[in-house]
Amino acid sequence: MKISIILVNYKTPQLTINCLNSIYQYDSKDIEIIIVDNFSQDNTEQIVNEKFPSVKFIQMGYNAGFARANNAGIRLSESEVVLLLNTDTIILNDAINNCLNDFLKSDYIACGVQLLNEDGSPQISGNYAMKGGLNYLLPLPYYGVFLKSIADLFKIKKPNLPEAFGTIEVDWINGAFLMVKKSAIKNAGLLDEDFFLYAEEAEWCSRLKKQGKLCIYGYHKVLHLQGLSANEAFLSTGKGYFNLSDKKGLQIMLSNFVRIRKEFGVLWLIFIFVNYLIGIPVFITGLIIEKLFKGKKATYQFRHWIGYCKNIFKVLNLLPNIIGNKPYFYKSL
Repeated sequence: MKISIILVNYKTPQLTINCLNSIYQYDSKDIEIIIVDNFSQDNTEQIVNEKFPSVKFIQMGYNAGFARANNAGIRLSESEVVLLLNTDTIILNDAINNCLNDFLKSDYIACGVQLLNEDGSPQISGNYAMKGGLNYLLPLPYYGVFLKSIADLFKIKKPNLPEAFGTIEVDWINGAFLMVKKSAIKNAGLLDEDFFLYAEEAEWCSRLKKQGKLCIYGYHKVLHLQGLSANEAFLSTGKGYFNLSDKKGLQIMLSNFVRIRKEFGVLWLIFIFVNYLIGIPVFITGLIIEKLFKGKKATYQFRHWIGYCKNIFKVLNLLPNIIGNKPYFYKSL
């Protein structure tokens, strides 16, 4: 086998089947596919076994999240290259094989492709690490807009790659399509199993990057129905990582703070968290002002502020654990 593809499934059988169909429409003789199921308790395994008998199926027995499930797949994989692939992706134009061919001929130790939204527009696929995780301040309601305007004024480099043209070197790669050489994993280690969901690929890439360079191949494209599987699990709405007011928002906060602690240290963690606390009065002030001018058409409602406050204080309860950096499963679902 040239490559082992690992798909983590959690109660999304149709997304998983659609993804597998998109893989198998191209040459798959050198591909090993491993599905890791996070205790979906549905008929996914039966459907997969009937339609794709060559696929290996691992049952975790509990909702293990992204890092632990992918690690189980990596441990079972037999190839020298592994691909972490979201179930909410559709492979276009034989992107896996074409990407693999370029990857094997290169010195890169990890790579991604240009992800596309459902309408064909580019989706952020590669990112640049900002000192201390300062980019995690950008989703803060109203406060983040203010900080972004300051960053634009001083022409500070954006923390992400909006669209890749050609081969672009990056600091970390979107986990929806993350291809890695096993030789690098042996030295960098597996994904950190303190993470349940979100930010784990960023932290992992920071360790992988010490082994070599990472890139995005902009000319290979994959459709990514961003957030569908996670939204179903969290009963959340919206794409991306800017909703910090619901259960998904709590998980995003937790994972981001864990990443900051592991990658940048305690002082940066405290600094960022203090800014999230400052975000509470900024949020309510901005909301009241916008309500006065826009009424019901305001960007946020008061329930969003209440949800944000609740999430902040839930994180505060776990802050001693995060600061101590002792093994802990940061799962909010």
